[in-house]
Amino acid sequence: MTATTLSRPGASASTASTPADAATDASGAPAAAARAARPRRYLMCRPTHFEVSYAINPWMDPAEPVDTGLAVAQWERLYRLFRELGHRVDLIDPLPGLPDMVYAANGATVVDGRVLGARFRNAERAAEGPAYLEWFRARGFATHDPAHVNEGEGDILLTGRYLLAGRGFRSVSAGHAEAQEFLGRPVIGLDLVDPRFYHLDTALSVLDGEEIMYYPGAFSAGSRRVLQQLFPDAVLVDEADAEAFGLNVVSDGLHVIHPEPATGVAARLRERGFRPIAMDLSELLKGGGSVKCCTLEIRE
Repeated sequence: MTATTLSRPGASASTASTPADAATDASGAPAAAARAARPRRYLMCRPTHFEVSYAINPWMDPAEPVDTGLAVAQWERLYRLFRELGHRVDLIDPLPGLPDMVYAANGATVVDGRVLGARFRNAERAAEGPAYLEWFRARGFATHDPAHVNEGEGDILLTGRYLLAGRGFRSVSAGHAEAQEFLGRPVIGLDLVDPRFYHLDTALSVLDGEEIMYYPGAFSAGSRRVLQQLFPDAVLVDEADAEAFGLNVVSDGLHVIHPEPATGVAARLRERGFRPIAMDLSELLKGGGSVKCCTLEIRE
């Protein structure tokens, strides 16, 4: 797939490039010439019923007005962008009474065509897990209804070798063990300690294979040491960009779609040969989610 500069309403007008003959950057990571976008398959849910009527994370404030129409418009831009970049996007029907169903990443974890369903900690979201699992079951996927709390790709992120699994605010260690048994990938448990970063996908993102970026302050001291040992060349993000949800991104191996305010993340990605694309999802951030939260990857 060739990368193009796209004109999109509400998004950054350009992508960044690096010299075509550079094989690596200063850190030794692959530069633009060595990177390639790989077509992906995603599942998304239109925010037809989006609102903030309760608070289950520090970003939610029911007293702050929400413009559902604007949330839909911002989501539509992200949906169109994925398709412009050559990715397949499936849609699950939004259900009344489930305003957070737009955050599709929380709905399951899909690896090698096997679907580990989600079990939510908060009662307000409990019905989302069965809804997503039924979508996959109806399409012939091998599914597992979990016995323990795990909140899908919100807390389980796949690298080339590992399932990185967050715990501390939502998902639990027993859910990690269940994921390892069903998905057949080794799990690395990581302790989240800052309630602003209540899901792993707000504190860490997988860019390509074993390349990750993360905000160290979101993790316990022991988990930081684990990340340093496993990913010594990781991109480290500062607190300001982490607070802007700059780690809640989607990467296809070349393009990295990120929240518009995370300008520092964009600069670091360009240094590594990625092509950042900024998106305005400010209305959906009122529910505590951004680009990645809206996107569940289907790995067949």
